[in-house]
Amino acid sequence: MKVNEDKKLLIKVNDMDNVAIVVNANGIQVNTEVYEDLIATENIPQGHKMALMDFEVGDEIIRYGKVIGYAKEKIPKGSWIDENKVRLPIAPPLEDIPVATNILKPMEALEGYTFLGYKNKDGSVGTKNILGITTSVQCVEGVLNVAAEKIKKELLPKYPNVDGIMPINHNYGCGVAINAPEAKVPIRTIKNLATHPNFGGELLILSLGCEKLMPEMLFPHIKDDNIINLQNEEGFEKMIDRILQKAEEHLKRLNKRVREVCPVSDLVVGLQCGGSDSFSGVTANPAVGYASDMLVRCGATVLFSEVTEVRDGVHLLTPRAINQEVGEKLKSEMAWYDNYLELGQVDRDANPTPGNKTGGLANVVEKSLGSIAKSGTAPIVEVLSPGEKPTKKGLVYAATPASDFVCGTCQLASGITTQVFTTGRGTTYGLAMAPVVKVSTRTDLKNKWQDLIDIDAGKIATGEATIEEVGEELFKFIIDIASGKKKVWADKWGIENAICLFNPAPIT
Repeated sequence: MKVNEDKKLLIKVNDMDNVAIVVNANGIQVNTEVYEDLIATENIPQGHKMALMDFEVGDEIIRYGKVIGYAKEKIPKGSWIDENKVRLPIAPPLEDIPVATNILKPMEALEGYTFLGYKNKDGSVGTKNILGITTSVQCVEGVLNVAAEKIKKELLPKYPNVDGIMPINHNYGCGVAINAPEAKVPIRTIKNLATHPNFGGELLILSLGCEKLMPEMLFPHIKDDNIINLQNEEGFEKMIDRILQKAEEHLKRLNKRVREVCPVSDLVVGLQCGGSDSFSGVTANPAVGYASDMLVRCGATVLFSEVTEVRDGVHLLTPRAINQEVGEKLKSEMAWYDNYLELGQVDRDANPTPGNKTGGLANVVEKSLGSIAKSGTAPIVEVLSPGEKPTKKGLVYAATPASDFVCGTCQLASGITTQVFTTGRGTTYGLAMAPVVKVSTRTDLKNKWQDLIDIDAGKIATGEATIEEVGEELFKFIIDIASGKKKVWADKWGIENAICLFNPAPIT
């Protein structure tokens, strides 16, 4: 029998749990005595579940105090429970879920916290100062990309107060059923991206001239001077000259913007996860939830998302809805997505990736229970459909697909000016329009990716820090990033993922 030389081999989240996850990086080797009455019957990798009891076929497997599945076979105490031994439970029936039954008293306000932001005429506040150029159709992307490179090299050096240029390229605008009911999703997303707070109110649209999604459809009152129609130009070089001429007009105005002291209540922060593992719901996401509560206490707006990673835990969220209307909207967004997946003949358990499973997540239920920890404990004050902008401050559920890039695009359309992104397996994801703060679930990942991970939440698992301590560290880091005092690694290296629209409407 091997001696347990580690102070802590397992983490059990809830007293009701009948499984625990392996903490140490090398896993647990067969015949290791974990506790006096618990011996490993096989090798179990880091992050994976060990059985704390003998399971019979059909027995409930409990983590986070909730049923994450049922045993497909007999599972001896001390053995490894991987995804192949777990049967997926049914999703919580939406009609039976309670709404607005567990609204906590308002949390004590946090006052005196400020950041340095860029104030806009519409009342929004940016965290970056960027020249945004929106396209009304994918056809113009090639020309815009050429122009954007020339703007970076020839114009931006003359305007040091401007952080960069962001072409809003996308695959929409022509060959689409533009009047279909669900076409409202990509259309409002493009519209809201174009008016993002980090663009400083400067609206510039590049059009081909014959697309279905004409600029006037996005903005009925747009001035002709803010539209560049390529079909009106005399050849490629004239197109580039025209784009650079208009860009410089906008750059001159953007260069006059300066950071001003703003209350943290002016921040709009998005929460997202990708490359999740079994530590996500133990370290990074709870710490993010604590930081989220602090932001809400300051009066800020915080968005969490990803429908398929909320669906199996939605019964834990609807009671936190501020009222019946908000709770019913949350249920309706879940129902819409249930139908969307059904039309595509896709089961919700298609969500966990091979990497998620390698990281110890058995199924979408376990993933969801860990994912919703990002939402903290605040009441949910509003629910948004994909790409909508919030109208209230506080904790907001913004319905989006779980895909990192689609979710990020939808959250940008909803106006986030900073994003917090948790990861266990690791991802190089980044956004040009808003800084992305990377939080690792494991210290091993932070040590491996020193120059990609901004905050290490793995020290919670090893007992070196508490959830509250890491949450407060993250809260202060968000303020520094929003103020331009620090840079996230993704911005330092210029890591920028493309805009990726969610388009549930038909393509003709």
